[in-house]
Amino acid sequence: MENQTSTYEFLLLAFSSHQDLLFPLFLALYLAALLGNLLILVAVGSDPRLHTPMYVLLVSLSLADLCFTSATVPRLLYALLTGDQTITHSACLSQVFFFLMAGNVDSYVLAAMAWDRYVAICKPLHYPTVVTLSRCMVLLGAVWVGTALHSLLHTALLARLTFCSNHALPYFFCDIHPLLHLACSDTSLNYMMVIFEGGSVIILPALCILASYIFIGAAVCQIRAPGGFRKAFSTCGSHLTVVILFYGTVVSVYLQPPGEAEDQEEYQDLVAIVMFSVVAPTLNPYIYSLQNREIKAALAKVFTGSQG
Repeated sequence: MENQTSTYEFLLLAFSSHQDLLFPLFLALYLAALLGNLLILVAVGSDPRLHTPMYVLLVSLSLADLCFTSATVPRLLYALLTGDQTITHSACLSQVFFFLMAGNVDSYVLAAMAWDRYVAICKPLHYPTVVTLSRCMVLLGAVWVGTALHSLLHTALLARLTFCSNHALPYFFCDIHPLLHLACSDTSLNYMMVIFEGGSVIILPALCILASYIFIGAAVCQIRAPGGFRKAFSTCGSHLTVVILFYGTVVSVYLQPPGEAEDQEEYQDLVAIVMFSVVAPTLNPYIYSLQNREIKAALAKVFTGSQG
């Protein structure tokens, strides 16, 4: 049975038409994601002044976004270019692992960034002692190890399943839910882990972000100094934009209301998935870097060769 399972091939049905138009679009998005996130890594890595907790968190977000897009888009580009929409069982499970890990790292890093902004605004005098570089490194290490173990658990649970004769997936990559729909063997353990363990991975960071912004909002409302609100918004604006973009699309993908027409629901699913897995990781570095003078100054120094 294991040998049979390993020879499975799944069919990725999404974007099976209009390849000539879609290939340059997704290629441009992927190259933009690579460029934006790599520029942040170069900027932070080249400037010792940016080796601070806030920018270490930003580097981790960029690494997660690189992993997020690279787990799915290159395979989509290959399918659009060659017309080959099949993917092997092992490649499918690899996509599930890296896609889950990168998405969950994104979620936890956004929560850590919200904590960073909360301390900076609500407890500014304690910021240097509370948000330290060593503490952030330990936190990020735990996030990457924990999300890798989480993804490995769900991938291993998928690997034990057998699948029916229908191997057609409605997405352009392998994800847990469509794979569970195709399984012939018992999936009760998989669904239980998705609901309880998997759900907490999204809900816990979301609650941390919500709590942080409640405290930040209460602190901002008490600001009496002129320009205080604008300064607070400039501190949180980029992060809040990324959070809305990330969680807005996550909710539309995984928490859709029932009762919609099936074809309309699949179309909306696909649009939301592209926003969630391709557009959001592409926009994240530009939302941060275009509004960040330190990042732009570090990049200018790299490209001009200035030492000052």
